[in-house]
Amino acid sequence: MYPFQYHEPGSLEQAVALLGQPDAHVIAGGSDLLDEVKEGIISPEQVVSLAGVPGLAGIEETDGGLSIGAMTTIADIAANPVVRTAYTSLAEAAGGLATPQIRNVGTLGGNLNQRPRCWYYRHPLIPCLKKGGDRCYALVGNTKYLCVTGGDRCFIVHPSDTAVALSVFDASVEISGGEGTRSLPIGDFFAGPGADVTRETVLEPGEVVTRVTLPRPADLGADGQPPLSVYIKAREREAGDFALVSVAVRLAVADGVVQQAAVALGGVAPVPYRAPAVEEYLTGRAVDSVDAAHAGTLSIPDARPMTDNGYKVVMANNMVKQGVARLLAG
Repeated sequence: MYPFQYHEPGSLEQAVALLGQPDAHVIAGGSDLLDEVKEGIISPEQVVSLAGVPGLAGIEETDGGLSIGAMTTIADIAANPVVRTAYTSLAEAAGGLATPQIRNVGTLGGNLNQRPRCWYYRHPLIPCLKKGGDRCYALVGNTKYLCVTGGDRCFIVHPSDTAVALSVFDASVEISGGEGTRSLPIGDFFAGPGADVTRETVLEPGEVVTRVTLPRPADLGADGQPPLSVYIKAREREAGDFALVSVAVRLAVADGVVQQAAVALGGVAPVPYRAPAVEEYLTGRAVDSVDAAHAGTLSIPDARPMTDNGYKVVMANNMVKQGVARLLAG
């Protein structure tokens, strides 16, 4: 294990100040950061824990909707009755994430900010683009788990299950730093390799995610009725594995018509991927005229699969079809 200096600040202000130091890394549950350290991928000088910072854990209903602290564990999100009832796809995403042991220590903030699982990035001896190298070694290697859209020199897929589920609820991410606090729509929080190949989010040095907020179910639904949502995940192993492809679908239906639709996919792009063509097809359409199979074919119209990952396009189409059909069937 590479030696580092460990800090456990007692306030958010102290944490932000420490994170502003050169080569400082934040640690929440630690299931990803410590893996990177042990595998020799990163060698931080300073590690700043959020465990002692008050107010960063917990789920609270507010006038605006639901507030989830960044240090809230994945297990607590999966078990929360409000999340399970009103934001079902988020509960399903959290409940199927990794293993029980990881869900008990892993946090929402950590899950949103975890680093990619590309074999070449995770190999300590391969100087890939994401680690400051001059090439993507995956292009002439194994592309089975890489993206089918959105790649730009680097072809990772975003590994977070909760990010995909949160995308269909128009969630916002609260960020604190030396310049104060700012809030971003979750779609603006993630950054593809075209923006900066070494990063996956827009977090600046010294900034940290403090909470995620979701609108009230009534604001997301039709005629005041909470929307229906579902999360479906395909993986090679039944438990403890990352998504080959994942799909979150949210529908608000009133008077036999789809009033609102939101569809997001994981495992197909460097960021959580919204499927606007599916959403446009569904919105305003009578339920009895929806062709779920056709909706599925609209999932990734700009797909550019690689040698070994064309299966992801077929899988995404079928999973969107399944999610839409499941919700419309009640």
